[in-house]
Amino acid sequence: MSRLMIVDDDPNIRELVTTLMKSAGFAVCEAVDGRDALIKIASENPELVIIDIMMPNMDGYELCRNLRKYYENLPIMMLTAKAELPAKVKGFELGADDYLTKPFEGDELILRVKALLRRYNIEASQVIQIGKITIDKNSYAVTLGGVSNDIPMKEFELLFKLAGSPGRTFSRDRLIEDIWGYDFEGNERTLDVHVGRLRDRFPAEKSGFKITTLRGLGYRLEVVV
Repeated sequence: MSRLMIVDDDPNIRELVTTLMKSAGFAVCEAVDGRDALIKIASENPELVIIDIMMPNMDGYELCRNLRKYYENLPIMMLTAKAELPAKVKGFELGADDYLTKPFEGDELILRVKALLRRYNIEASQVIQIGKITIDKNSYAVTLGGVSNDIPMKEFELLFKLAGSPGRTFSRDRLIEDIWGYDFEGNERTLDVHVGRLRDRFPAEKSGFKITTLRGLGYRLEVVV
């Protein structure tokens, strides 16, 4: 069960977000402002932080700056009434991973939290060995038969995602969301093209794996015996 920290000076918002997150299966802790969050974070050890911007003592911007300084790999989502573009730009520049404005839909918040955690979980694992290949996130290279292959970034991320859970079926929407982002507005054909290129680069008889299409469901990577 992933643990989240909700940082907001409005007790009603904290209660609402806490209820939503608990209903989605998360454990939750709370902080009333940025200063309170920094005091509690070491003992609470959250896996993701949802923060407001406009708070007393220490606002969300300063909290984000401090979190990025001391907790580089902690996912940060800003949940705030500040909808102006400059506020969003500042949040992302300070290290926020996602930004959602109030009022918000509960289902969207849950989806964004899950997507953000998935992306960080993928990044936490650096090297995957599957079939006859090694996928190294440190160098963004795929090694096959002792030869290192540098491939385009999105192809690498897609292969890393599928290879991280062999045999698991990923829906098209989930793959697009995880690789291209929640707000991707491109054509779904983009995913098919990238899968096709991976198949061409790594034929099953040489790589020891294949990417299978499941009509109406999505894709999965399978080890070839």
